[in-house]
Amino acid sequence: MEETLYREKPPRLTALRGLQQEEQNDPFKILIGTILSARTRDENTTKAVNKLFARFKTPQELADADINEIKDLIHSIGFYNVKAERIKQVSRIIVDRFGGTVPSDIDRLLELPGVGRKTANCVLVYAFNKPAIPVDVHVHRISNRLGLVKTKTPEQTEIELAKMFDRKHWLKINDTFVMYGQNICLPVRPNCSPCDLKKICQYYKNAVSK
Repeated sequence: MEETLYREKPPRLTALRGLQQEEQNDPFKILIGTILSARTRDENTTKAVNKLFARFKTPQELADADINEIKDLIHSIGFYNVKAERIKQVSRIIVDRFGGTVPSDIDRLLELPGVGRKTANCVLVYAFNKPAIPVDVHVHRISNRLGLVKTKTPEQTEIELAKMFDRKHWLKINDTFVMYGQNICLPVRPNCSPCDLKKICQYYKNAVSK
């Protein structure tokens, strides 16, 4: 996958990889950035995250923030009203229950409102460098297109990929699949021509090569 990506053109960083580098793996900012990224284009996520954290630096500041100001800062993303309420609530819980520190284990992360397995796993990978497999729409789609899995839900895909890949590769799966899904294996019209995986891809065999 990586060879195809870089042969075509250097792909832009995903929103979470960019946030990881800019914020030096700050767990709180990566958690909030992941919540904001749901159903939102990467460029809009990056814009909202930058504006939000230019104004609020810590969980305490965000927990105490005026909800309307939060909404104004993140209005470029989808579902910004709901997400503003969610990140304020999550910030308050992190302050009150976890002493202002984002937990680094999946069970405690899943206790946070609105944090599912994908978000929790993103925090483990991008904030704590812990092996996990965050399965978003790209990972789920590409895994099924290739025929690596035959699953109906992201949770099922995570389980199957965890069986398939050695843990030493887990840290790279999300970032690589997301970049591939944004640049090559597009949702509606995948760019199969440059893809080196055609020879093993079930989608290509069944829908394109006939």
